[in-house]
Amino acid sequence: MKKVCGILVVLLVFSVVTWAQPAGGHGGEHGGQVAHSAPKHGPAPVPAGKGHLAPAHLSDAAGHPEAPHVHANGKWIGHDSGPDDARYHLDHPWEHGHFGGGIGRGHVWHLGGGGPSRFWFNGFYFSVAGPDLGFCTDWLWDSDQIVIYDDPDHVGWYLAFNVRLGTYIHVEFLGNN
Repeated sequence: MKKVCGILVVLLVFSVVTWAQPAGGHGGEHGGQVAHSAPKHGPAPVPAGKGHLAPAHLSDAAGHPEAPHVHANGKWIGHDSGPDDARYHLDHPWEHGHFGGGIGRGHVWHLGGGGPSRFWFNGFYFSVAGPDLGFCTDWLWDSDQIVIYDDPDHVGWYLAFNVRLGTYIHVEFLGNN
């Protein structure tokens, strides 16, 4: 009887640990608190000719970051330049293929190393867009949780949302191993 009870306790512990895993559960452990909920979906597309460059100041309310960010209501702040924004033009979009991992809120990835010019998780490699380099200086490239979204306006780019900070940047997929 003791053996059966012991086995049941072990099974219960494993089931609780598995149930407590974050959505997606990819890429290992994260040492910090998750400060922001990942948006349910990416930004809405901006019609051609209707976009404008991001304002000089992105902190649109007290306590909001001076970086592109997403409000609790799902509004993406700083992503309204539209498809005509030359800063995000790529001569060879999808040069390294399309990201084959999970896209959106149900797929939380844990950064595994690198920096803005080349970072990775689970064998997928990315690079930060030049115009966004100043927006990721406080990212923890070896541990932050991110969620990848399709960019509806800028061909060849994805949006990487940092769950800890509530901010996002444009990233290009560099391939996988």
